[in-house]
Amino acid sequence: MLSVEVTDAVVAVRANTRSGESAGCTGCGRLSEWCHSRYVRHLADVTVAGRPLRIDLSVRRLYCENTACPKVTFAEQVPGLTERYQRRTPRLQHLVEDVGVVLAGRGGSRMLRILNIRLSRVAVLSQLMRVPLPPLVTPRVLGVDDFALYGGTYGTLLVDATTRLPLTLWEGRDAEQLARWLRQHPGVEIACRDGSLTYRQGINIGAPEAVQVSDRFHLWQGLSRRVQDIASAHRGCLPAALPTVSASNPAPPEEPAGGTAVDTRAGRHAQRLFEAVQALIRTGRSHSSVARELGLDRRTVGKYARAHTWQEVMRRPPRKPSTLDPYLDHLRQRWDEGQHSAKILHEELQAKGYLGHYQRVKMAVAPLRQGLPLDEPREQPPSPRETARWITTHPHRRNPHINERLPRLLDQCPELKLTHDLVRRFATMLDNHDPTSLPAWLDDLANTGVAPLTGLAGALREDRHAVAQGITAPYNSGVNEGRITDVKLQKRLMAGRAGVLLLRHRVVLIAHLRRRYADRLSVSLK
Repeated sequence: MLSVEVTDAVVAVRANTRSGESAGCTGCGRLSEWCHSRYVRHLADVTVAGRPLRIDLSVRRLYCENTACPKVTFAEQVPGLTERYQRRTPRLQHLVEDVGVVLAGRGGSRMLRILNIRLSRVAVLSQLMRVPLPPLVTPRVLGVDDFALYGGTYGTLLVDATTRLPLTLWEGRDAEQLARWLRQHPGVEIACRDGSLTYRQGINIGAPEAVQVSDRFHLWQGLSRRVQDIASAHRGCLPAALPTVSASNPAPPEEPAGGTAVDTRAGRHAQRLFEAVQALIRTGRSHSSVARELGLDRRTVGKYARAHTWQEVMRRPPRKPSTLDPYLDHLRQRWDEGQHSAKILHEELQAKGYLGHYQRVKMAVAPLRQGLPLDEPREQPPSPRETARWITTHPHRRNPHINERLPRLLDQCPELKLTHDLVRRFATMLDNHDPTSLPAWLDDLANTGVAPLTGLAGALREDRHAVAQGITAPYNSGVNEGRITDVKLQKRLMAGRAGVLLLRHRVVLIAHLRRRYADRLSVSLK
């Protein structure tokens, strides 16, 4: 029997199970038709047309005919509709669990409320923590990395580098804890990690037969930091990268006193302040007295007092170099030849290797439309960080701006030139996946006499076997970094209040949930 009642609040479906049908005992599994009584189960299901759906199901309680079974009576279950001790249908239960995995407590409760399913955040978290974790299979290739848990506390994340799925995580980055996990899960053949001494010791203790692979990205990152330290120590050499000022390359002219800046609001404000400060200073008053009267900072008054014209305090800051700078001469030439279409000019620059956006070309030629010169950058020496990026970038990927300035800098500073040569030798080893010259390179690194490179040589020599594997092996820690990004996302969704148990549950389950839906999508598209 089946009946449906629809109200504004709920859709109620009343149904009965068939009498005379046999049902399996929940204790021993033996079939029985001996009915004891009936009772009504109230089951919540997913909404219908935006209304909550309630199923009032009349089920039988039967006697178990097996005298050896500890159960005297049992309630029959309807496959796909009921589960023991559950007031939700399996379909609604899976929905609640999936929403809890994806959005956690508050977010999951709000999403379910949109679906007209009323559950508190505590109930959502409770259902989430009841979901069993998938069985842990010891991976052949293990990824190990750390992540910031909260404050100054770090955690450890283990990833199966083959399936790219997280295995587990815990608080702290202790070698003994990692070794204990490896002893409990034997079978790891390859371990990918960064240059951490803690994880190196933990793998040596827990899985001494495993091949350790030092990640190429972290090796290159460590070398880049040493290059930046050297550039900072030789900051005085960095201006040598600038082109020499000559008659053929004159300095950009200063902005004329009667420029258009006076027409702007900032220009009028600067002119009024300049006249007021100069008038009071000419009366012999001190900077502090003028500052109190005008309501300005004393340093601002000093700046206006030292200036000869108000335009000096309106001077624009130097424009930062851009990827368009090497092509400004071509833009000027083509404009003089009569080509005034920014779209066509952008296409021509793309043919010459320009990778920037059309909008930047359009803004660059805007002064030419007003009869003004191109807005060229005022050269500044490269920063130590920029210098390190120049040195570590592959020569074929450097733009003409860098290829013009870097040789001048290296000729001026022997230490940076030596560093550049060593960086390029290491890059060649990475590109060719050939660690044959690694021992000689480490010796040259240690003999440079440059403190940052000498310290790096000592650290790499202690870990030379893992470094050699990092150069040759196809495995790396990229999958670890991707999963750590996912861990940070889950922490933000829970506003940083998640404990380790909840965070582990969500990180593991959400990865498997995504994989499951991706597999379903791929099957449906075939």
